[in-house]
Order: sequence, then structure tokens, then C-alpha cells
Amino acid sequence: MTELLNSLFGPFYGNMIGLLLSATQWTIYLSLAAFIGGGLLGLMLTVLKISPLKPLRWFATAYIWLFQSIPLLMLLFLLGLGIPVFFQIDVPAWLAAGTALTLFTSAYMSEVWRGALESIPQGQWEAGKAVGLTFIQNLWWIIAPQALRIATPSTVGFMIQVIKGTSMAYIIDYNDLMRWGKKIANSQLDGAEPFIVFPIVALIYFCLCFPLSLWSKHLEKKMVLT
Repeated sequence: MTELLNSLFGPFYGNMIGLLLSATQWTIYLSLAAFIGGGLLGLMLTVLKISPLKPLRWFATAYIWLFQSIPLLMLLFLLGLGIPVFFQIDVPAWLAAGTALTLFTSAYMSEVWRGALESIPQGQWEAGKAVGLTFIQNLWWIIAPQALRIATPSTVGFMIQVIKGTSMAYIIDYNDLMRWGKKIANSQLDGAEPFIVFPIVALIYFCLCFPLSLWSKHLEKKMVLT
């Protein structure tokens, strides 16, 4: 890979692009961790938000309001810099970044899925109750399969926001694409000027996000037609 890049762009730029591509894997890992963790937590919040029990609905509502109201950048500061200093503990950058993005993702994903569930006509819930299904059985067998078609395009589309959100993790020294782009741009090396490095970084982010954008639009059209 490095030899190919060197032959295409020369030794300096080839090594620089290779380094950025290598750092991209950590951006992908963080995005997947946040999306999976936030998705599982968001799914639980969704069930709580539509639960017939008021205390559970209140808890889910408070959680969602809290983490939708706190900027992602502030969550990263608090978990990656504030808590380690205040409690005199060592919090790895990957753990702080993953936790912050998981909390951020779960708050928004739960609302996406709640909207999809509530878009199903109330008669579907009543039909399930009429045949003796419990709340969970009704949700699992009747409501969720219908809501899945509605929520899938938005879920894939939100993955783009998660990927872009990982770029903020550089402030707590997480070794992702953005941090290495910033380090190279600040290195004072000839040819590593910010107006060269950051467009390359932006192009890599574009290559990560654009296919997901196309996939989301495809799913949206497919779900509407079916």
C-alpha cells in the first residue's frame, strides 16, 4: 500500500496519505463502537419511552433531554478531561470518546425509533391487545416489524452524523484521522501546510460518509415504494 502511494504521490505525500489512511481505521472503530453501543442503549430507551409505566417514561425522557441538550464537544471535555482531573483517575482517550459518543448517539437514535414506532396506527396496538398479547409481545411481533421499514433510512443516515462527530475526539488526544491531520498540519514540514493536509482529511471523511448517504437515499426510496 505504501509503495503504491509513494509511486502515485511521491515519498513525502505518499507516506503522509498512508499515515492518514492508517489513522482512519481508528475513526471507523470509534464510529462502530458508538453506533452499536448507542443503538443498543437507544433501543432500550425507546422501549422505556413508550412503556405504559410512567416512571420509566419519565426516566427515558429526562435522559434524552439531558444528552440532547449537552453538546458533544462538552461531553468529550467532561469525560476526557474533566473527570480525570477532578477525580485524579486515568481515563483512556478511547474510553472517554466511546462513552461520550455512545451517550450522544443513544439520545438521538431513541427519538428516531420512537417516532417510527408512534407512526404505526394505534389500531395495530389495539389489535394486539384484543388477541391477548402483552405490551412486549405486541411491540415485538406487530409494531416493530412495521416500524423497522420506516426507521431504517434515518438510522443509516444518522451513522453519517456519528462518523463526523468522531472528528471532535481529537481534543482529548484520541488517535483518529482528525488528530493526525492536525499533527501533520502543525508539524512545520515543507509540503504539510494546513491548506494541503485538511482538504485530504476532508476527502477521506467524504469517502466514509458519501456511500452511507447514497445508501440512506436508496433505502428511503425502496421503503416508500414497498
